[in-house]
Amino acid sequence: MQLNKQAYSHLIKTEAKNLGFLFCGIAKAEFLEDEAPRLETWLHKNRHGEMRYMENHFDKRLDPRLLVDGARSVISLGLNYYTDDTQHDPLAPKISKYAYGVDYHTVIKDKLKQLLAIINDKIGEVGGRAFVDSAPVLDKVWAKKAGLGWIGKNSNLINKKTGSFFFLAELIVDIELEYDIEPTADHCGTCTRCMDACPTEAIVAPYIVDGSRCISYLTIELKNEIPQEFKGKMDNWMFGCDICQDVCPWNKFSVLHNEPSFTPHTGLLGINKNNWHEITEDIFQKVFKNSAVKRTKFNGLKRNLEFLKLTGPI
Repeated sequence: MQLNKQAYSHLIKTEAKNLGFLFCGIAKAEFLEDEAPRLETWLHKNRHGEMRYMENHFDKRLDPRLLVDGARSVISLGLNYYTDDTQHDPLAPKISKYAYGVDYHTVIKDKLKQLLAIINDKIGEVGGRAFVDSAPVLDKVWAKKAGLGWIGKNSNLINKKTGSFFFLAELIVDIELEYDIEPTADHCGTCTRCMDACPTEAIVAPYIVDGSRCISYLTIELKNEIPQEFKGKMDNWMFGCDICQDVCPWNKFSVLHNEPSFTPHTGLLGINKNNWHEITEDIFQKVFKNSAVKRTKFNGLKRNLEFLKLTGPI
């Protein structure tokens, strides 16, 4: 087919917006030379904790052409999940905003499939794969290369117009497109609010997060008992953590999402402190049906709740 890179890129970005994505950028599929030593050092210092899967497919993490045959382009997309809804009981164990509604993996994967179908329908036969946290893809690096924002000191991608409360995903395709070659400048400046606010001191240096100390890791990824060194430092989080985003000045520009699937599960925000600590597996399955919280499983959530109950604030 006669490739019109500019027209096809415009089409893809327009259709992505129609599907509800906050933004869309495109980068050339190539080896991430600058990231190789950073990733190697991060792994060598065991900053991935028990996330041993991070050690796998090292080469594929750095080169999308090893993931998709003939890959030419990485289409990076962001989907907003920001909400001003909050849990009603200020003493209730806290859950991250991103887990209020339907599991984002399901929501985004469906949108990516629709986008890929549209591309095939309007452009022609295009080979590609959709990725949402489920494969060795360095989401933030590709989003940065595609001009969607900069990687902040808390290691989250930050967009100057909308902050950082959004999910990242990719379509890696085998056609050449027009690439966004103007990376966003770093606008963190001298600010260290995220570093100062992290109760477990997980941000060990600007732009470097020790995942094994992050509350999100401790409450979700960690399968063993939470180490006692974090006694009184969990800030009452039972699933995930929003602290480094809540304190980020750029998130004053966050806008409310308009994705119906991210509407909080019925009754979720109204559960009070006592009811959380008395939660049964039946209630867990009902409240978190189709939710990302199921990743930690009932036993994992109970472990988190027990740790908060037994250790509490110092």
